[in-house]
Amino acid sequence: MGILSGNPKEEPLHYGEAFDLWATVLAGNGMIAGYQTLINHAGDDDLKKLLLEAIDNCQHDKKQVEELLKENGIGLPPAAPEPPEACLEDIPVGARVPDPAIAATLSADIAAGLVTSSQVIGKSIREDVAMLFLQIHNQKAALGAKVLRLNKEKGWLIPPPLHLNKHGDC
Repeated sequence: MGILSGNPKEEPLHYGEAFDLWATVLAGNGMIAGYQTLINHAGDDDLKKLLLEAIDNCQHDKKQVEELLKENGIGLPPAAPEPPEACLEDIPVGARVPDPAIAATLSADIAAGLVTSSQVIGKSIREDVAMLFLQIHNQKAALGAKVLRLNKEKGWLIPPPLHLNKHGDC
């Protein structure tokens, strides 16, 4: 039996896994701070709930990944300070981020996270790392479905050109 044939937690991380874990925490730190700021700008209560869910998901994922980094003797990246709470009415109208832009940002972040999670899964050789990112991927997909539904319900979705000619009629 070789070095990679036992308990995954006793196997070494390869450099790609170590970097991906570290970068996940760094990105999570930024997203948590960013979403906390966007809550200050959001006027729609349903959008605020999804931002809070995204923050909770990021914090949960970050905690799990930080544990793996610590177990493997890898230092943690810096975290941004928590932004102060602000009242929406105190933010000048021209400086506010509108709800459709907040929802679009959240959608784009989720889409990027799905791709990143898939890449980490594909290059992992430790099963525990792959399974962790599978859980993260599934969680992001579920949140993405909720954000898509909200975008459709609120009329915020800007679809690409739609293919309406399904039967080949000219």
